[in-house]
Amino acid sequence: MEEITKIQRKHDGQIISFQTSSGRIISYQKALMEAQEGNLTGVSFGLDEDGMTHLSNSVDGDTGFSDLPEIF
Repeated sequence: MEEITKIQRKHDGQIISFQTSSGRIISYQKALMEAQEGNLTGVSFGLDEDGMTHLSNSVDGDTGFSDLPEIF
């Protein structure tokens, strides 16, 4: 099973994509789908106050994945 190893952010800090342990670059939405299907480890998903599904780091609940390096 793969895990998220790096992130890519827009200029405003919003996460737009992830790099996985196998080297794949996937969009936030693709990562969310794969997490819901159980294909990514180390992440969890939940609803925010607006009812939107979001990803977070399973270890500390960090939705910003601040412990991960940038892809570029």
